Amino acid sequence: MAEELLLEMKGINKNFGAVRALSEVDFHVFSGEVVGLVGDNGAGKSTLVKIISGVERADSGTIRYMDREVSIHSPDDAKELGIETLYQNLALINNLDVVANLFLGRELVRRWPLGLVNVLRSREMERQTTEILSRLKINIGSVREKVQVLSGGQRQAIALGRAVGWGKRLVLLDEPTAALGVRESRQALEIIGRLKDQGISAVVISHNLEHVFSVVDRIVVLRQGVIQGERRIREVEGDEIVSMITGTAEIKKLEFGNAAP
Repeated sequence: MAEELLLEMKGINKNFGAVRALSEVDFHVFSGEVVGLVGDNGAGKSTLVKIISGVERADSGTIRYMDREVSIHSPDDAKELGIETLYQNLALINNLDVVANLFLGRELVRRWPLGLVNVLRSREMERQTTEILSRLKINIGSVREKVQVLSGGQRQAIALGRAVGWGKRLVLLDEPTAALGVRESRQALEIIGRLKDQGISAVVISHNLEHVFSVVDRIVVLRQGVIQGERRIREVEGDEIVSMITGTAEIKKLEFGNAAP
């Protein structure tokens, strides 16, 4: 059975003044696939994700999503397409409860006649929050708990739940295990691993190759704004990925190419 292409980017270029952040980047994601996007600092990973999420605009290139060419000019455009992004800062409001954080900016309201008063549909929001967390097997106790009293792992789980709950087809995760302990990181990775069960694709940016190898299906390497290659996880070793990240694979090729017969 042929894989369904969800996202396809071709010839993506992005400059910041005289700095070339991305150069002729081709990148794709299949439906139900978790892709790891790796590279050193300044490789262009975050820039590529920001273009997908609508925070930045490519200078040139094309983006196809669900088999049609699209223009993503803002985060709202991305959200309308079913693309949700989770950044390192999580963007949670500490003095609000779990329900309010999951529905932040997307509150359900009941509009009364003449539009004079809008009332929050609190029970329905609570029901949907419980359903989303249950679907991803996230256990935090009460959904009316204030976020400020939750552990780092629980906060990350809430942010993941929000991204999954609103990202209908594709979730972009920027360093999802950063600043988490071992147990909390494992919990976050388990949640990411369940995305495929929900028919959701994901792009994971991480410097932790151990975490990447544990959860993704395919890994794509960026270096200095250029795609160095991609590998299926089951067909590659960590050393090869490290060589692609650091450029030592190219150095070895030059050394062997220049060696005297």
